[in-house]
Amino acid sequence: MKILMVLTSHDQLGNTGRKTGFWLEELAAPYYAFKDAGAEITLASPKGGNPPLDPKSNEPDFQTEHTHRFEADAAATAQLAATVRLDSVSPADFDAVFYPGGHGPLWDLAEDQHSIALIEGFLAANKHVALVCHAPGVLRHVKTPQGNPLVAGRKVTGFTNSEEEAVGLTQVVPFLVEDELIAKGGLYSKGADWSSYVVSDGLLITGQNPTSSAETAQQLIKQLAQ
Repeated sequence: MKILMVLTSHDQLGNTGRKTGFWLEELAAPYYAFKDAGAEITLASPKGGNPPLDPKSNEPDFQTEHTHRFEADAAATAQLAATVRLDSVSPADFDAVFYPGGHGPLWDLAEDQHSIALIEGFLAANKHVALVCHAPGVLRHVKTPQGNPLVAGRKVTGFTNSEEEAVGLTQVVPFLVEDELIAKGGLYSKGADWSSYVVSDGLLITGQNPTSSAETAQQLIKQLAQ
């Protein structure tokens, strides 16, 4: 089992002067779900190299057993420091792709032509695409072979408007994940704020928030085993 994990290279939180990036739990929990299931993992990002970590995700309130395990894992942190460039990877080399969130992807991966083509390529090859929290927002420009929005008529979830409001970034982000998925015709649903909630629709698996990271990864592993 070969899994590609795609991380953001964007580190600026709008024009706030604050830093953003990927959310550590959303990398760490799936990383170990895949690793413990025997998967070979490749980490990629648009710019390659060491992707920016959202500093907030490493504050004590947001640390978990998975983030602690990752930070103590020399091999994992070395792999993170040397992500491959997104334009160098091909769906042909992997069984599935997983996108961790954080606010960063809303700026770069959502507009990145390599990411868009990669997702379309995985689905065209009948391979799974899983995304969690803000990462479902990167589907906004992904199309079906017929040229329709990928999410139109598909069951999806992602970071809710009320969760974005709770973290005070509604006016900062370039778009709201919930609104965007609905605008593109997605059959959007959600669980209670900050609870684990995962939706599967064929090859597409989406999770609502950081708490959903492990369950989203487990759902992917389960479907790959079928």
